Amino acid sequence: MTEYPPAWGMRTHWCGELRPAHAGQTVSLCGWVARRREHGEHLAFIDLRDREGIVQCVVDGSVDVRNEWVVRVTGVVRIRPEGTANPDLATGEVEVGDCTVEVLSTAEPPPFPVDDRIEADEAVRLRHRYVDLRRSRMQRNLRARAVANSALRRSMEEQGFIEIETPMLIASTPEGARDFVVPSRLQPGSFYALPQSPQLFKQLTMVGGIDRYYQIARCLRDEDLRADRQFEFMQLDVEASFVGQDEIIACISEAIRACTRAVTGTELGEIPRMSWHEAMERYGSDKPDVRFGMELVELTEVFAATGFKAFAGQVVKGIRVPGGAELSRKRLDDLTDKAKRWGAKGLVWMRVQEESLDSPVAKFLTDDELAGIRRALEATPGDLLLLVADERRVVQHVLGLLRLELGRPPLTEGGLNYLWVVDFPLFEGIDDDGRPVPAHHPFTMPHPDDLDLLTSGDPEDLLRVRSQAYDLVLNGWELGSGSVRIHRRDVQQTIFGLLGIDEEEARARFGFLLDAFRYGAPPHAGFAFGIDRLVALLVGEENIREVIAFPKTQSGADPLTNAPSPVDPKVLAELGLRVLPPSG
Repeated sequence: MTEYPPAWGMRTHWCGELRPAHAGQTVSLCGWVARRREHGEHLAFIDLRDREGIVQCVVDGSVDVRNEWVVRVTGVVRIRPEGTANPDLATGEVEVGDCTVEVLSTAEPPPFPVDDRIEADEAVRLRHRYVDLRRSRMQRNLRARAVANSALRRSMEEQGFIEIETPMLIASTPEGARDFVVPSRLQPGSFYALPQSPQLFKQLTMVGGIDRYYQIARCLRDEDLRADRQFEFMQLDVEASFVGQDEIIACISEAIRACTRAVTGTELGEIPRMSWHEAMERYGSDKPDVRFGMELVELTEVFAATGFKAFAGQVVKGIRVPGGAELSRKRLDDLTDKAKRWGAKGLVWMRVQEESLDSPVAKFLTDDELAGIRRALEATPGDLLLLVADERRVVQHVLGLLRLELGRPPLTEGGLNYLWVVDFPLFEGIDDDGRPVPAHHPFTMPHPDDLDLLTSGDPEDLLRVRSQAYDLVLNGWELGSGSVRIHRRDVQQTIFGLLGIDEEEARARFGFLLDAFRYGAPPHAGFAFGIDRLVALLVGEENIREVIAFPKTQSGADPLTNAPSPVDPKVLAELGLRVLPPSG
């Protein structure tokens, strides 16, 4: 049963809380007119809306109000006449009768209907976000977000974490994306940066003996926007001392369970784990959507002695698309073009028939190879088989994208499939100078079993080094990531050396953190995940803009306030700044 907060001020009750148990009570309600109907000159109906819902109010005589006017209605709750109940409303069994109406504020016609049944243009919605927020969808989403924040805070506090606020004006730090910068008036020519994350500050709290830190942190990154990314976003940020990967995964899992339970009522069990290597081999992605099958199947051995040049000496994998044999040739050509754009040299398709495989390349393959394909992919008549041959990373990437293209279910189907992905590689490649390319920030601790590989002198050994880094994934979306941090000076110097970071550069980039570590840094580990993404998935939204009160558009603009906008020349002069014309 829904619990409603106490009503106070100009109202005695919320519109959405009235039920048959309130019959006979005199109530005062405040809200917006959702709809007005008149039956002749002697009876009028007002559907009154507030954040908790809608209730029907009956006025004897005519009433001069319009949609979205703000009114106060006083009347007596009564059971609706037989046959007039509205099963679509929580308040549908009752109405408020003998009403008097006080107009608190008039309103112009809104730019779009405040009704979830009609989808308005997003640009118009964002320009008039204050109207859009009245819609039940947005009310639900923002309430779910508040419930999520509250549940996360409770969970962290119950686990002994202390909430610490870190600064918003900081020095620019290397986080992988561009900083938003703020000019200093007191020190002309110098700039603050807005934090991409509290990473270095939360590590300093570990040196400071806080032991268990958390923060619902606002972070900002100047990067291209998309459905799951905004310039400014919120994350649950966590760091703890004298712990390793297992303890961080356990405490974040508990917070996720509490949040999911609070928002959806779903009870989660143990969140499974999967190694990065397994995720790439089976799903072609380090953030696999495990709600459906179509897993990547290794076929390299099937073609170990092949005479088909396109497959010879290559890694070969395939996926099975159940019922996909019905796809048109035009659609298959489109998939082939996409595979090439994604990096493949080509795409082999095969329609599974009762006794054969229908494919343009079937004539180049032996009977044993065709039988091996069919057997390995467990193919049945009516299926479509898609094969890619290339370097392993390319094969994984392309088939992983094809798998999503052809099999991914709608966001609201398949339940909530959380997954921990662990044992990420420490380095993602070797650059032209022979140096390893880091896959994470340079304070990520290597796996203890792989430390010897760092100093073997073989570049290929470096690509085998696992990190103590871990990601949390939900239905194919990366929620967040974390790692065990390097606190040992010898390991840190080794990593800096491999990356070509000398002592001077290390001090310039990380000096204040390295200085702090000189005074006793405990072993520590942390994690952060995006609250915007989590809440969007919990309420079934594809776009995080639908769970943010005042988001930016995909171009980075704010139609409501017209930001970004030019600054008064006097302000620029005071800051010692001059705007140059666009280059080119």
